[in-house]
Amino acid sequence: MKYHLITLGCQMNIADSERVSSVLEGMGYTRTENEEDASLLGILACSVRQKPIDKVYNKIAQWNRWKNKRNLLTFVSGCLLPADKDKFLKTFDLIFPMSELGQLPDMIREYGVVTPAALKSRQPIMPKNEHIAGMWSIAPKHQSTYEAYVPIQNGCDKFCTFCAVPYTRGREVSRPSSDIIDEIRHLANQGYKSITLLGQNVNSYGLDKNGEEISFAELLRQIGEFGKISEHEFWVYFTSPHPEDMNREVIEVIASYDCLAKQIHLPMQSGDERVLIKMNRRHSMDKYRRIVEDIRELIPQATLFTDIIVGFTGEGEAEFQNTVAAFEEFKFNMAYIAMYSPRPGAASFRWEDEVSSEDKKDRLFRLSQVLKFYSNENNQFYLEKTMRVLINGTDRKTGFSTGVTEGKIIVRLDKHDHSLMGQLVNVKITSATFLSMSGEVV
Repeated sequence: MKYHLITLGCQMNIADSERVSSVLEGMGYTRTENEEDASLLGILACSVRQKPIDKVYNKIAQWNRWKNKRNLLTFVSGCLLPADKDKFLKTFDLIFPMSELGQLPDMIREYGVVTPAALKSRQPIMPKNEHIAGMWSIAPKHQSTYEAYVPIQNGCDKFCTFCAVPYTRGREVSRPSSDIIDEIRHLANQGYKSITLLGQNVNSYGLDKNGEEISFAELLRQIGEFGKISEHEFWVYFTSPHPEDMNREVIEVIASYDCLAKQIHLPMQSGDERVLIKMNRRHSMDKYRRIVEDIRELIPQATLFTDIIVGFTGEGEAEFQNTVAAFEEFKFNMAYIAMYSPRPGAASFRWEDEVSSEDKKDRLFRLSQVLKFYSNENNQFYLEKTMRVLINGTDRKTGFSTGVTEGKIIVRLDKHDHSLMGQLVNVKITSATFLSMSGEVV
């Protein structure tokens, strides 16, 4: 028996897919990358953006045509809005929330059963996460031998007006810190070099437990203490934090431990105060600025990444220029820039999408040019320096090995050496451009 699993969306869905694989392989299924060889076809979907959902509709239409020729079972889970779930009930054989992953074997044995939670999702209510601990207890089937994702939290309480996550994953629930630390110890002892803590708002970790769980800063400190005594070299990242909950203590802890990677992903979304209020971001630019100042003071070597939305409802040219000014002030190493598109379920879906597609594309281009300028300027600093690099891939054009620095800057090597895959090596940087560098193994 073979299964094929498609994962769309963010790193959280990737981490969830590893637990789905663990459950299916525990039933005796083997994974295949060729969906035509599989009798069980599944998708971890993402309702946060329209494009991934369009892919789901296209794929299930194809799979259902195949049912005319052979026996197939299809399922869907992941980050799903109630409206999307309602439609998928008519096209997929099984639909279930990730909190019910432990019941998937029974669902498959009783082919055609739709879970009670999926049926209830017809109502536009937020998912409840009371069973999420059961999903976390499932050991993941990691797709890599050197990079791993560790969920520490599920859901979000922020209700940004552009975002549907609270309606796809529910309110915030923190995973027990003892389980998180045990999983990190296991991964480090198994030789994993890059470990990423995942959550929709990682730095509010523990706040839902009313004092019965440690804070995010303390969680990082305990991981750092383990790193100090570990015989293995590894880097620990986290994504994504929210500026409202980021504090100086977290930055002080990162500065204190070698295993805590010196890379901060701090979503800004806009550089304009009025737009931030309309987005319900709950942080001002002064708050964001103080965080960046703390990072520059305590971890001057850290790279700074961000997320930006251009063309949000109400953003005019003046508001956009404030975002450009923020880029010039903070000199980000990397930014993930997206054009705003309304999503059903998010509060802003009810508002008029006032910015034209042409203006959104123009702002995306102009802001990308500013990013390229400062990314190139930042990378020039590393010329002739020797850096630790995790080798994790191959360049499509040259065939040479590629990797990332601790700060997640891409590095292309001057040769290919398969034996280096998944290893941390010293690389002397010989050239640098925007977004990437090149070098030779020392």
